[in-house]
Amino acid sequence: MLTVHEAHARVIAAFDRLPAELVSIADAAGRVLAAPPTARLTQPPADLSAMDGYAVRAADIPAVPTTLTLVGQAPAGGSYDHALKPGETVRIFTGGPLPMGADSIVIQEDTKAEGARITILEAPAPGRHVRKAGLDFSAGEMPYSAGRVLTTRDIALLAAMNLPWISVYRKPRVAILSTGDELVMPGEPVGRNQIVSSSGIAVAALVRSWGGEPTLFDIARDDAALIRDRIAAGAQHDLLITLGGASVGDHDLVQDALKALGFTMDFWRIAMRPGKPLMFAARDRARVLGLPGNPVSTMVCALLFLKPALERLLGQSGALVASQPARLAVDVNANDTREDYVRSRLSRALDGTLSVEPHKIQDSSMLSVLAMSTALLVRPAHDPARKAGEMVQVIDLAGLPGGY
Repeated sequence: MLTVHEAHARVIAAFDRLPAELVSIADAAGRVLAAPPTARLTQPPADLSAMDGYAVRAADIPAVPTTLTLVGQAPAGGSYDHALKPGETVRIFTGGPLPMGADSIVIQEDTKAEGARITILEAPAPGRHVRKAGLDFSAGEMPYSAGRVLTTRDIALLAAMNLPWISVYRKPRVAILSTGDELVMPGEPVGRNQIVSSSGIAVAALVRSWGGEPTLFDIARDDAALIRDRIAAGAQHDLLITLGGASVGDHDLVQDALKALGFTMDFWRIAMRPGKPLMFAARDRARVLGLPGNPVSTMVCALLFLKPALERLLGQSGALVASQPARLAVDVNANDTREDYVRSRLSRALDGTLSVEPHKIQDSSMLSVLAMSTALLVRPAHDPARKAGEMVQVIDLAGLPGGY
């Protein structure tokens, strides 16, 4: 069987980034940049006042009090379009452009006004309360590289750069197909030998949160022709996710349908827990990732393989989800031949040290345990027994970008 790292490498190698498209800046939050955006103007465009007060030449105020002559005003949105002469001052407001020759602002609290006579009570230094031209950004600057996921803060900056349209990668279109007579959708009557299907809905939510557009197909019953038809339709998307039916068994029809449609099986088992029956197949540009039907296995495998695949389609690295060191809170037994992703609780001490405690029950059918978990303890294959206090590697689920 392949290791997790080997399977991950094969999956991401099969995907190329999608074409770019232009979207409105108002719709660009959460999208992935396909080209570095370039500022179309300089901000501020000129030296501006940062306070309400008076624009002065600092050299005119060697000592205080000094009285200057008021010759005009520069409100935000207006200007005083004459050079400031020695001994003159201009009333200015926050955001107003400095008159030519002015190099400092005296706030109004540090002055005394008597008609056109303005007495300065606090000597200013050059540049005081002045926002220099280009303080925020300058025309031609490129603050972000391609591959960045745009935050709402990024959107604010790009809008201020006078960019109405942004080049982003097209969202991956992902079809999701659950199979099995035993499955029903939430809210439907549940028969004696049936269970409620949660994996498809969970994967659709993950696809959406990771930047894709999910299409959740109706559950395909255990009918070979029906499953072939659904797979053929799903193959028109950028990626088809199948849930269940990938193991070797009398009622597992997905592999047979894929082979009948001309897909080549890359692998269908990996040395991990939970999630051994993971499958990957390809035909021309069509890609199929078969996740285990067990809901916990589905979620863990989605994090390790689906998320990187989507990242590759969005022009990103597609690296395996990162782990970090933590200290074991309890003893753990030796691991077997499969890499184990153990549902756990993660806590942080006052000094910042992370501590991890595995849940006592690790049954891969129990979504409640996964929902309560804040981390996955990563146990390599053949990892020996470890004592409380030893350092191990964990995946911090609460800290994952894009939600999980």
